[in-house]
Parts: sequence; structure tokens; C-alpha cells
Amino acid sequence: MRGPDPDGPDPEFALYVVASELHGVPWEFRWIAWPDYGLPSDPAALREALVEGWERADRERVEVGCMGGRGRTGTALACIAVLDGVPADQAVEYVRRHYHPDAVETAEQLQFVAEFA
Repeated sequence: MRGPDPDGPDPEFALYVVASELHGVPWEFRWIAWPDYGLPSDPAALREALVEGWERADRERVEVGCMGGRGRTGTALACIAVLDGVPADQAVEYVRRHYHPDAVETAEQLQFVAEFA
């Protein structure tokens, strides 16, 4: 999720991958239940939301976030990279190089990306 003083304009659409449903977000968003250090509760719903975000990012400002911005966010971004053509076995390294070196935190999250084809 966004910090108290985020850079840049507000998103037009957001995908939040957090454990609890969010309230009071002033822009359009989708919430996917995803516990910290875990995997999404509904992988099919996550895939649908990731595809929507990836498609919308071509014409809108899209935000992807969790509470810490590393594990769940990094995993979601790596899956979006796969949707965009990055091979699944290279997606985590791609996100670590271009987003944050600590993105994707657990072995289960690494496996999730590897199987997200």
C-alpha cells in the first residue's frame, strides 16, 4: 500500500494484495485476500486481477501493493512480468533488478511465480 507521502499522481486503478479488505480507498481498486508471507487465497481471482491490471496499465496509471511492498507486491509484479512476456524462470530476477532487490520473500512465492504460466 502507499506510504504517507507517495511520489507521483494517484493511480487510476489499483490491485491490493493484502489479508484484510480495504475501505476508504478513493480510486478504483481490486482486493485479493493474501496473507503476509503466504500465497493468495484464490489464485484464479488473482490471475484475473493481474490480467486486468496489466491490460489497464497500457493506458492508465496502475498501482500494485501490499503492506510492506516486498513479498506479495513483488510476487504480483513478477506474475505481471510473466504476462508481459518475461519467462517465468526469469521473472523474479527481473523484478528484483527493476523494482526492489528483496522482492518475493518466500520459497512458496518463488514457486508460485515459477508455475504462473
